[in-house]
Amino acid sequence: MGREVVTDSSPYRDISPQLNDVPPLENVQKSRWERLWPVIACGAGLFSDGYLNNVIGSVNQILTKLYPTQYKGSAAARNVNSIAFAGTVVGQLLFGYFSDHYSRKWSLMASTVLLIVFAALAAGAYGGGTISGMLAALTAWRFFIGIGIGGEYPAGSVACSESSGELKAGHRNRWFIIFTNVMIDFGFVVSAVVPLVVVAACTEKHLRAVWRISLGLGVIPPLSLFYLRLKLAEPEQYNRESMKNAKVPYILIVKYYWWRLLIVSAIWFIYDFSAYSFSIYSTSILGVILGDSAPLWKNFGWNVVINLFYLPGAISGSFVSDWIGPRKALAYGVSAQAIVGFAMAGAYSKLATSAHVGGFVVVYGIFLSLGELGPGDNIGLVASKTSATSIRGQYYGIAAAMGKIGAFVGSYVFPIIQSNAPTKTRKGQDPFFVSSCLCVLSAALAFFLLPHIGQDTITEEDAKFRVYLAANGFDTSTMGSKEFQGRSTSSVDGTGLGPGVEKA
Repeated sequence: MGREVVTDSSPYRDISPQLNDVPPLENVQKSRWERLWPVIACGAGLFSDGYLNNVIGSVNQILTKLYPTQYKGSAAARNVNSIAFAGTVVGQLLFGYFSDHYSRKWSLMASTVLLIVFAALAAGAYGGGTISGMLAALTAWRFFIGIGIGGEYPAGSVACSESSGELKAGHRNRWFIIFTNVMIDFGFVVSAVVPLVVVAACTEKHLRAVWRISLGLGVIPPLSLFYLRLKLAEPEQYNRESMKNAKVPYILIVKYYWWRLLIVSAIWFIYDFSAYSFSIYSTSILGVILGDSAPLWKNFGWNVVINLFYLPGAISGSFVSDWIGPRKALAYGVSAQAIVGFAMAGAYSKLATSAHVGGFVVVYGIFLSLGELGPGDNIGLVASKTSATSIRGQYYGIAAAMGKIGAFVGSYVFPIIQSNAPTKTRKGQDPFFVSSCLCVLSAALAFFLLPHIGQDTITEEDAKFRVYLAANGFDTSTMGSKEFQGRSTSSVDGTGLGPGVEKA
């Protein structure tokens, strides 16, 4: 388990006296806008994650209507939905390494370019003019879109969390959440609105245009951020603490962080297993309730209402995280979600009828909203603040990759759960039982096994990690950019040992 190296909450400069001449992040001379816009530029790209991952649910419905024999029930139908998750895992692991060893900024730029190029290619998927070829091309481009999305996590979210350290204490968690998870949820909402508007404009006679336009509009978000990101500098904390000029002591890192990373990864796996699966299949769930004869616009319209429920939970959760801390906010939020999920499963037979579709959507929306208030808002925050800056990209990338593996597994498991259900009621009921049980497990993991996370956790964690490394023979003067290396030393208090430190 990642051991508590320092027994009190001493600030960074007191634990690492050799860095006394380096000002705390909040005292760096910058205007409010200079502090805030890197948070926006780094984190807002996750809108693309929400949009491009969620819009495929509506596209899936359209493709099923267009090609009922070639697409419905085929391998292509499963792959188009879930292949982006596989690409995202690859991107999270690759960019996690690159962002730690080379650059946060240029890793972010690379992921932005990937999103622009492959979102455009997916919208224009051709494949030689045959339906099977077109679906194969769409699947391939979706995989590369996933790699670009994956880069947003360890490069964008990590840089966002480090930049938030320069903001006023007491507000840092909310700004990180607003420009990461709220952006994902806003992407969910827009991805539900766009197909509805486009199908209303084009009518159901032109569904080929509808799905291509819906995918093609996914180019706009990363394109709009391109210039802002080009003007970014590396986060101040990354300049101070990176190991890109050092030989990385992976054995020491694993000894220190393996248990904490395991817990964070497990919670993220459980959350994404349910969250992304429900978001992708919400249109299908509504199709079961409304019936096959319902027009497509009606299905999409109710899907918009469902997705709107993400935002109240995510926005309110950003403030709750500052008030009571990410660990408690995560545990309480997911516990409440479990209660609603069990209640919904029990009352599903009454709710899941065309006559009560409004009640179903409200209760289902509350279920999703509580998921955002708890793990949705806080799991990325926990992952970004429970490791040292020098390995944060890889730590975050591994945890996020486990989350996307959960989403990938869920996108396959949910249809299997539904197809094996003995009745139509159980087809909708069983996913809520499974998800609610996992919520209980997630709450227990968070409440009992996650550490406390305060406003200054990033700098405190860096200081503790430096002391631990020095105590185990690592030369900490090699950490940081060239500018900061001269200010570092491999000893603390002349002995190499800080308070409460023991060798690994």
